[in-house]
Amino acid sequence: MNVPPTPVEPRLTSLSHGGGCGCKIAPGVLSRILEGTSSMPIPKELLVGIETSDDAAVYRLNDEQALIATTDFFMPIVDDPHDFGRIAATNAISDVYAMGGRPILALALVAMPVAVLSVATIGRILEGGASVCRAAGIPIAGGHTIDSVEAIYGLVALGLVHPDRVKRNSDARPGDLLVLGKPLGVGVMSAALKKGELGDAGYAQMIATTTQLNTPGPDLAALPGVHGLTDVTGFGLAGHALEMARGARCEVALDWPAVPLMAGVRELAAQGHVTGASGRNWASYGRDVALPAGFAAADQALLSDPQTSGGLLVSCTPAALDEVLAIFRRHGFGQAAVIGRIGAPSDAPRLTVA
Repeated sequence: MNVPPTPVEPRLTSLSHGGGCGCKIAPGVLSRILEGTSSMPIPKELLVGIETSDDAAVYRLNDEQALIATTDFFMPIVDDPHDFGRIAATNAISDVYAMGGRPILALALVAMPVAVLSVATIGRILEGGASVCRAAGIPIAGGHTIDSVEAIYGLVALGLVHPDRVKRNSDARPGDLLVLGKPLGVGVMSAALKKGELGDAGYAQMIATTTQLNTPGPDLAALPGVHGLTDVTGFGLAGHALEMARGARCEVALDWPAVPLMAGVRELAAQGHVTGASGRNWASYGRDVALPAGFAAADQALLSDPQTSGGLLVSCTPAALDEVLAIFRRHGFGQAAVIGRIGAPSDAPRLTVA
């Protein structure tokens, strides 16, 4: 009896024109798209909206509780369906932690090319997301599915925070130190992976970083010396540091040699493994970044490299630094490091890299 061959499914990354947070619309284009939306009525209970490009919306429920609401979804950054689901879920939940909150539940957003991917593959993507939600201690309580040309997965994530502990990306103060919780390089590694030139060790490093939940967020938010908090994702370190600078109306100085990088990522960037999103990011905000003479092209690419499920970026007083680093270490973020400082107030904030 002739048995028909099992259909060969395409690589997940071959179905996406851009993977992970590299799918984001460039910051400059996004600003133009959102022009005029600030004219909408704003209820007094809305503590955080779209005005500061923050990580999530925050709505006061009562004197003790505020609801954090966010959503994040994207196309595959890796080919393994379970890993894709894990990365997407970790990335979505991160915005709750970045506001200083604790997640309470999630809704799944699922858009899949059902004529191209098998039910088993789609199921593995969802299983990956569910495993991360279990690790975060929350249920996936519902969601929505559609048939799509490209594979897209993500979550709506909801959380709770005390109104007095909400941490905005705009609340940094002059003299604060900047601490980054995870190393950079996810976009560069994903570009190498898509070309089949990322080794097993690099892939393992990439997965370990992108699936590590940013659980220090609530403990950091409880510290009086922590003023600003965000996470570094699709706009790269430079983009999110500039958002912090503009929100606080302050200069920001970055100590590039102190910035943690994933092992081998500078070499990959020098070989040309960079994403298109990195260039779009730089085109949007590079004019507001001052680089030192001789700054390498690979380092510039890493500065604007889109981070999928990137690390927390914390603005804190020097007196709170030891406690901030201790919290990161306690949660398993051994590479957390001081990478810069919030400078003087400015009407035209810039990022200066040394």
